[in-house]
Amino acid sequence: MVSSKLFLITKNNYKYLEASLILRPYGIRLEQVPLSKEEIQAESLEKIALHAARKAYALLKRPLVVDDSGLFVEALRGFPGPYSSYVYKTIGYEGILALLGNSGNRRACFRTALALISPPVEKLFIGETCGIISREPMGSGGFGFDPVFIPEGHGKTYAQMTTSEKNAISHRGKAFRLMASWLVRRRVYPSNRIHS
Repeated sequence: MVSSKLFLITKNNYKYLEASLILRPYGIRLEQVPLSKEEIQAESLEKIALHAARKAYALLKRPLVVDDSGLFVEALRGFPGPYSSYVYKTIGYEGILALLGNSGNRRACFRTALALISPPVEKLFIGETCGIISREPMGSGGFGFDPVFIPEGHGKTYAQMTTSEKNAISHRGKAFRLMASWLVRRRVYPSNRIHS
C-alpha cells in the first residue's frame, strides 16, 4: 500500500508536533486523530502500544501509528516506566524529584515504543535516550517530564531545547526516524528524503 499519509493516534498536540517535524523530511504526512488510546496495564511499552494500535485500527481501518513512551528512573527501579502518563497526571515531575530526594544516582532513560499498523505491516520501533534527572525543573518548552530530564552529553533539559534540538536526540525522534527509514526502504512511502 503506497501512501503519503499516516495517522497518529494521540490527544497530545506536542507529540503530534514533534512527530510531524521528524517525519516531514521523509515525505510522510502525519495526521492527528485525537482518539483516546485503549491502554492495557502492562510492564512493556511495546505491548501497550501494539494493543492500542490494533484497537484503533479496528475502528479507523487506516494506516496508523501509536506512540507509548515512558521515563525509567534507575534509583526508582524503573519507575514510573509504562505508568509515566498516569504518574505525570497525578504527582508530576515534582513528585519524581521528591521521590529521588538527594539521591546521588540520578540516571534515567526515556523510551518510546511505536506500533505501526499499515496492512500487511504490523511492526514495532523502539527509541531510547538516557541521561539524568536534574535536581530542579529547568526550561519551559516540551511537555511532561521534559523540565527534569538532561540527556547524556548535554547541559540542558529537554524543556530548555528547541523542538528541533530535542527531536535530533530524543527517544521519540529515534523511534520515528527508524520507522520512517523502514517505510521508505520498503517503498511504503515516497522516497524523497532531504537528508540521511
